[in-house]
Amino acid sequence: MKFHAIAALAIIAAPLAACGGKGDDTLGDNVETVAENKADALEAVGNEAGAEAVEEKAEDTSEAIDDADINTQSMTEGEKAAVANGTATVQ
Repeated sequence: MKFHAIAALAIIAAPLAACGGKGDDTLGDNVETVAENKADALEAVGNEAGAEAVEEKAEDTSEAIDDADINTQSMTEGEKAAVANGTATVQ
């Protein structure tokens, strides 16, 4: 599971570095991408309910990011990664 998180963070870093505007759409998309990877891992071990919960939380987080109109250019890569992997919340 840790490998998936590390791989996902590596995938996230490149597009976030190049995003234009406020970048909240990109961050929201990355939240959902990371969640899909986590959900796939949960489904692989037969945890369908856990996978669904992860995906629903990611959708909610992505919507919150969009609604808050977060200026991702003012965020560090670590902050963006923490939001994307679910260890930080949107304020």
